[in-house]
Amino acid sequence: MFMVMCVIDNAALLEDILGQLREAGITGATVVRSTGMQRRLAQQLRIPQRFSFERQAEGYEEEHTTLWSIVPDEAAVQTCLKAIESVIGDLTEPNTGIFVSWPIGYSKGITDKKRRPHR
Repeated sequence: MFMVMCVIDNAALLEDILGQLREAGITGATVVRSTGMQRRLAQQLRIPQRFSFERQAEGYEEEHTTLWSIVPDEAAVQTCLKAIESVIGDLTEPNTGIFVSWPIGYSKGITDKKRRPHR
């Protein structure tokens, strides 16, 4: 199993990304609003409102969207990357996002069986 993490710069693309992941057979992910170190430090420095407004007017997002998914193998990792880049574009381009994966050494509570609906 592998953990996949993707930080998306443009939160407006989230629904399209989730749709592409689902079409690719990825049926579960955790989605969280997040912010990076540089943005957090800039907030602490209390950038004057004028600069903050200009950044918002240019489409500057104060937050990112981070999603995690556990997938069975490296082929599924590549499937996730392809699905995400089909929406975002090439992640090597600036202001798109980042994608990483790593093997999971131990897990508990994850099953290949279909989950029953919650009651």
